[in-house]
Formats: sequence, structure tokens, C-alpha cells
Amino acid sequence: MANEILNSMNVSNDFILGGTLGALTAGAIVALAFLGLGIYIYHALAWQKIGKNQKYKRPWLAWIPFANVSMIFQMGGFHWAWVFLFLIPIVGWLAIAVLMTIAMWRIFEKSKYPGWLSVSYPLSGVAKILFIAYLVIIGLVAWKDFDELTSKKSARKKTSKKK
Repeated sequence: MANEILNSMNVSNDFILGGTLGALTAGAIVALAFLGLGIYIYHALAWQKIGKNQKYKRPWLAWIPFANVSMIFQMGGFHWAWVFLFLIPIVGWLAIAVLMTIAMWRIFEKSKYPGWLSVSYPLSGVAKILFIAYLVIIGLVAWKDFDELTSKKSARKKTSKKK
């Protein structure tokens, strides 16, 4: 029945297949755009909270591209102007990754978290699955107290020893 209608309209199967693939591609692009927006909002909220926790003067800079990097630099003890290394291809970008890792190391230690967690940032550029680990880590630093995490573990150990 459907083929008869399509044949009478002079529509080929290639046209239908192309339209279907085009709609699926558009849907995937929209889904990825929403995913990217969600990640951006989460990242900005986490760094804004970290900035507030460390009494940074302008934690709202976490929402502005490039300014959020300068905020992380300042919180880590570097001058904000290092952000201009973005203008130098490859070498500047590598330098930014190193400075960001050092700055985050210092920020995490101020928040009483192990500094080595900052290594998740440059590794997330190499292995994309580690980007999820980076997001989890900044979420923990932003919204969880490290002493609270470790006290729960030590409390579990004490209760298991009593049994």
C-alpha cells in the first residue's frame, strides 16, 4: 500500500532514506548540543562554588569563557594574563594545560583534597573517558568536604572492626 502511494507520487527510496538519515543526523546534533550545554553549566556551577568556598572575589567569572581560566589561574596563584597563551597554537595550549594542572593542584590542596586529582584535567584531553572523572572530581571539590568523605570511611572501618 505504502509503496503504491510512493510510486504514484514518483518518490524514490533513496529520497526517503536520505531524509531519514538527515533527520537522525539533525537529532544527534541537537542532542549533542544539549549535552554540551549541560556540561558547560555543570562546570561553571562547580567552579563558581569552588571560588566561593575559597573566598575568591569574582566567582561569577566561572561562567565566562577564557575568564574562567584566568579565575582558575588566579586562585592557583598565577597572574590572570597567562590566559593569552591561548593565542599561541600548540605550544601555548600545552603551556595552558600545564599551568591549569599546577593551579588546580594548589586549589585542590587548599580545599583539603589531594593535589594529584588535578592530573585528571590534562588526561581528560588524551582519553575522553577521563573527562567524566574530571567532572566528578570538580563536583566533589565544590560540594563535598574531604574531611566528611574520609570520616565516613573511617567510621565504616571502625564499625566493621567492632563486629
